[in-house]
Amino acid sequence: MPVAPDPRPLTGEPLALDLLNTRWNSDGVVQDLLGDLDGLTLWLDANGLGDGRFPADPATLRHLLRTRDALLRVVDGTGDEEGRAAVDAVLGHGRIRATLTAEGPGEVPEFGDPAWGPAWLAARNYLDLLATAPDRIRGCAHEACILHFFDTSRNGTRRWCSMAGCGNRAKASRHYARSKG
Repeated sequence: MPVAPDPRPLTGEPLALDLLNTRWNSDGVVQDLLGDLDGLTLWLDANGLGDGRFPADPATLRHLLRTRDALLRVVDGTGDEEGRAAVDAVLGHGRIRATLTAEGPGEVPEFGDPAWGPAWLAARNYLDLLATAPDRIRGCAHEACILHFFDTSRNGTRRWCSMAGCGNRAKASRHYARSKG
């Protein structure tokens, strides 16, 4: 069965931000990839989670939506106690087990219920991003854009989810304002 192309304008971000980017603005209308099980399947596949470890079922979708809402609260600066508690509640559904592999020390995530796996992995990824460079977790600077990215630019000054999209629109808007005035 052929897989539908991913309709999102920004993909390939770390898992936590990729989950946030399942909602995007298209011509003033918010789109939601996780509006149905087909979108969930596409998202799982896009993130290497569609290999049968995790079910693409209503419970997994429900847990991901709950996690997306919790992450949005903490990422967008409204990280109040309730937002942090919501992320912690998701993290309570899994754990990391230390292991010894042929390559040396390793870690294996474990879940009591596999339906929590993708949501837990996204919340855990957010913790990893916070530990790595919290100041590089950003929302796009374009006023109509709701996408998020992890700034991997050398100088850490990336402002747009995409220079070709939002960055170009902002530059064109500034140019138009200068030439009109």
